[in-house]
Amino acid sequence: MKTKKDILEWYLEAGVTETIGLLPLNRFNLPQEQVLLKKEIQTDPPIMTTSAPPPDNLLSDALNRSSKALNEEELKKLLNSFEGCSLKKTAKNTIFGEGVSHPEVLFVGEAPGADEDRTGRPFVGVSGKLLDKMMSAVGLSREKNSYITNIIPWRPPGNRSPSTAEVSLCLPFIQRHIELLAPKILVFVGGVAFNALLSRPETITRARGNWYSYQTTGLAAPIPAIAIFHPAFLLRSPGQKKLAWRDMLTIAEKLNELKK
Repeated sequence: MKTKKDILEWYLEAGVTETIGLLPLNRFNLPQEQVLLKKEIQTDPPIMTTSAPPPDNLLSDALNRSSKALNEEELKKLLNSFEGCSLKKTAKNTIFGEGVSHPEVLFVGEAPGADEDRTGRPFVGVSGKLLDKMMSAVGLSREKNSYITNIIPWRPPGNRSPSTAEVSLCLPFIQRHIELLAPKILVFVGGVAFNALLSRPETITRARGNWYSYQTTGLAAPIPAIAIFHPAFLLRSPGQKKLAWRDMLTIAEKLNELKK
């Protein structure tokens, strides 16, 4: 049975960080005057994430900075000094990544959430704890043989999905990050990471469980890559955990093959 703390953590992970009233309100039984008033109120249109490409100068700056990094520490400093992405202005922390250098398995997610932004560490909220359990079940951990990071190092406001422009600006840094870590296996945690790093249009439902090849000019050889459901999705759709378990077993099997 879930405790109040569990429910609050779930709300935070979903981006619900404010209350809008002190008492519950049955909106199916509103007084007639409130219904009429609600119809008369003109609300602003919803804020939409833009799909327009970022300015060339900002993209060039990101490419130039990331290409100069010769190790993870240099990349982290260059990322911290990058001011081209507006997400940095609203985030509390830059979440670079966590794990061992040259990991056997590198997990790349979408973007930090509220817990990650507060602590400065990737995947530490409810979905992060689930990912840790999934990894542990097949002998993986960020302390021993794996690394965890995200496409976007700053939390989007309200945990919204990052825009195409934001992904484009951050992509050079995560690509260089992968090159420096040079993992044996690359795991895309969710559809955003898969679509961005492989430039493929498939949904995560179609992509998961299949092996792909990830290659950039900075890699000595292609890296076997696979997509899995994001743990946040599994928390909302627990019936899909059986597929996630199958994918984790597939990753473990591939890793054993590569070690032979």
